[in-house]
Amino acid sequence: MDSSYDIVVIGSGPGGYVAAIKGSQGGKKVAIVEKSELGGICLNWGCIPTKALLKSAEVAHYLKHAADYGLNVKDVSIDYPKIMSRSRDVAKQNSNGVQFLMKKNKIDVIQGAAKLVAKGLIEVTDAQGGRKNIQAGNVILATGASPRMFPQYPIDGSNFITYRHALDLKDQPKKLLIIGAGAIGVEFAYYFNTLGTEVHLVEMLPQILPVEDEEIAKTLLASFKKQGINCYTATKVGEVKAVKPGVIEAKLLDAANKEIALTVDRVLVAVGMVPNTKDLGLEQVGVKLDDRGFIKVDAFQETSVKGIFAIGDVAGKQLLAHKASAEGEVAVSKILGHAKHGLDYGLIPGCTYCQPQVASVGLTEKACKEKNIAVKIGRFPFSASGKARAIGHTEGMVKLIFGAKFGELLGAHIIGSEATEMLAELGLAMKLESTYEEIMHSVHAHPTLSEAVMEAAMDSQGQSVHI
Repeated sequence: MDSSYDIVVIGSGPGGYVAAIKGSQGGKKVAIVEKSELGGICLNWGCIPTKALLKSAEVAHYLKHAADYGLNVKDVSIDYPKIMSRSRDVAKQNSNGVQFLMKKNKIDVIQGAAKLVAKGLIEVTDAQGGRKNIQAGNVILATGASPRMFPQYPIDGSNFITYRHALDLKDQPKKLLIIGAGAIGVEFAYYFNTLGTEVHLVEMLPQILPVEDEEIAKTLLASFKKQGINCYTATKVGEVKAVKPGVIEAKLLDAANKEIALTVDRVLVAVGMVPNTKDLGLEQVGVKLDDRGFIKVDAFQETSVKGIFAIGDVAGKQLLAHKASAEGEVAVSKILGHAKHGLDYGLIPGCTYCQPQVASVGLTEKACKEKNIAVKIGRFPFSASGKARAIGHTEGMVKLIFGAKFGELLGAHIIGSEATEMLAELGLAMKLESTYEEIMHSVHAHPTLSEAVMEAAMDSQGQSVHI
């Protein structure tokens, strides 16, 4: 045996490194195994670098509309390689930050690919093929997920790409087809369109951002069309063929069975994720998977094998970084012996960082109808907000859903320029089981975008002041 630990975490993404730190803070001897960069996909090839790209697009938008703010800016041009370079630098800084946190918390970082060979025994193979065995009192699997592959879209990093390739492109596409209008597809649609790429965004389901409230999704769709993004909902993708490098012919079929022919130079496939469970040795130790291939866990993230836990994307449910971090805390609490309850997945916020941004927590209006819950809904448009007018972002609204019987907040949905920053207040309100009355009587500073939250609560009772 090369070494022994109380907790070994496999994967160093937002779930894994948080779990490792919490374990160390709890007095346990902890190691984390990572076969690639510290910080996992999120910090290196997901959440963080995409936000850097989106900020560049946002700045480009401001510069193009500088005259609206009384500023004269001439000769604005896109330096695409520099945009990509900045994004990679931001990712590297964050990865280095995780490395610092590992040292600070005295967590051993073991580079290599981990495999469970027996309960409490892990084999790690490094890049040179060297192997060593690690004994673990507890194991936390935090291996994440990868883009779903389709035979009709042969991912080659050139004609057909995933989000990961999009984060490292050397040249900007002139015409881009994006298949899938979830958060990833929508964010890249905004980014590339703002930089001048002709974007075609296709979604098979009736709305873009299918998990979001229907009214919010419709508002974003209208905004995207206004921005010049070609959006196709309830549309299937037929044959997609690379005629030659950089020339791809695609056929779409809309809801009325009308065929739409496109010629683009790249296709970004953003349809679904699959859990990273391959070569982990799960079958060998008896860890069970669900019907979709995600690892089965109980309320405290423990798998079918005692002492082996799974968190984050590999454990299913919402595939979100902050959900992974929260699950990591739950798993460690169980290991430390002071777990009181598992995670409430109804309180996990969802954010999409295009412009206007979309943020939500809790039930949608449609979900309430399906559950036969009587509700009162309040809305406040940013067009009626003084702060929104002052900053030049009047698109969107705050939409709050309250139970009609008790007045408790059931769902919060925001679309607007700072929606993702505004959501935390409403997540806390739901956690504390707040009612419309408590929200509407919490004095909000003026002028702020957050006043729209207070006004939406008022509107649910027909008492809004400013609409």
